Amino acid sequence: MTTTTTWNIANLERETSDGYVFTAHYTVDVNDGMDFVGVYSSIGLERPESLIPYSNLTKELVVGWVKDKLGTEQVEAIEAALQAQLDEQHAPIKAAGLPWA
Repeated sequence: MTTTTTWNIANLERETSDGYVFTAHYTVDVNDGMDFVGVYSSIGLERPESLIPYSNLTKELVVGWVKDKLGTEQVEAIEAALQAQLDEQHAPIKAAGLPWA
């Protein structure tokens, strides 16, 4: 079974005067074709030395900013935690209920 991890941008907050994006709201989804888990979060971005025009921003570019800001270890930790949640759905190690129900 192939597992797919997808980083996406849900929304951007920017200054209207020059298009500086100061907050990126992002999602990370892990899907194995049968089940799906995901997380939504946001991260603040520092003003770069030179701005890319807002209209020229792409999802790939902003996802790159988010991952750079998080750092490799945090990106890997997020993806591993989501994979663990997906694994738990397939082989639960905890359960709730009543034995007589």
